[in-house]
Amino acid sequence: MDFIVHYVSFFVIQAEGEDGASKSFKHFQTLDRDDYPESALQSFLDGEFQRICKRKAERHPPSENAPTKIGRFVAEPGYELASNANYNLLQRLRESESKEAFHGFADELVRLYMEAAAVRGGALIVVKATPNRHTDEPLLFILKCDFEQKIARITDEKQLIAHVEMAISARNIKSIQYPHMPEDGMLEPWELKIHQASHARYFEDFLRFVRYEKAMPELMSEQMITMVHEYMEDKWQDYAGEEREREAGQFEAWAASEKRELMERWPQEQVAAAAERLVEHRPNLSVAFKLGGVSVKGPLAEFGRSIHFARHNGRYVALIEGDSFLFDQPMSPVELLQAPELTDVIERIGAASSPEGDAAADRASDEAEASGRLSGEREEDDSTPW
Repeated sequence: MDFIVHYVSFFVIQAEGEDGASKSFKHFQTLDRDDYPESALQSFLDGEFQRICKRKAERHPPSENAPTKIGRFVAEPGYELASNANYNLLQRLRESESKEAFHGFADELVRLYMEAAAVRGGALIVVKATPNRHTDEPLLFILKCDFEQKIARITDEKQLIAHVEMAISARNIKSIQYPHMPEDGMLEPWELKIHQASHARYFEDFLRFVRYEKAMPELMSEQMITMVHEYMEDKWQDYAGEEREREAGQFEAWAASEKRELMERWPQEQVAAAAERLVEHRPNLSVAFKLGGVSVKGPLAEFGRSIHFARHNGRYVALIEGDSFLFDQPMSPVELLQAPELTDVIERIGAASSPEGDAAADRASDEAEASGRLSGEREEDDSTPW
């Protein structure tokens, strides 16, 4: 993906004191299409625009702290994009037709950025560039590079090295891309993409009128709570006694717990129906659980199909079926197993924790110990006297 770079504004942010309380910025230079190829920025940013555009993001990220997110401009019902202050600023930069105009709007953007919490020192680079193979529409890139600590460079044979006061690195560049381009040439004017590999949400604080969709775990939890409420209404209807309050309290405690045990309230058919409702809207949902000390994660759509829960001999059992096994490194003896029939395995489930199983284990241990003693005696008898 080749880019035509129209304008680049380069700013340096200084943040001093505890938590960067004292902040200032300085504009170093604004380059146009003729200046950029001759500047050091070209090699510094070489390939960065393509990496930003190709970086995948989900509207419902897998976790709240996902580094790459898709944001959507907030507008009141009945109002268009032009009512959003963040959109207007970014759009003015995209539509700039002179170096002076671009610098002026970039300066306004940096001043707004300086108001965000936890701003750290570094370089802020604002770029207008067009991916000319896919669209004639320009994209806006905002890149934040933090200062590197303890950087030195070689100077001459006498001084050897000199400390560089302000050194920036292309590693872990934080970025904003507007508009979002979900596919090559397809632009979403209502959306932008941010990437911030840090727990400090600089860009989310900076773009106050951009909304981000809920992370998948939170969204799934909300939908589950809705279905539990539906179940309670259907089960108890107009009844408002102590039994309903007690069950409602149990569900509330369950929903508020980070580590939850099996509730054993719904039959298999009801659980399968609820899972199907969730998967119908989001097919890539997963279910993760720990049984004893073993962790398992799989597609929620496979519950009741290839993933099964059961009880046997007072123990919980998770059954996972499939046509073949695949193993990762390192190798283990499990890979050499001649898999027994399920009926043979079921007979052993719970036996180890039952009194009969304990007695059998004790007998096996005694027999092994006796066998060891006999073996030791034979070895002593057959040994050479000296």
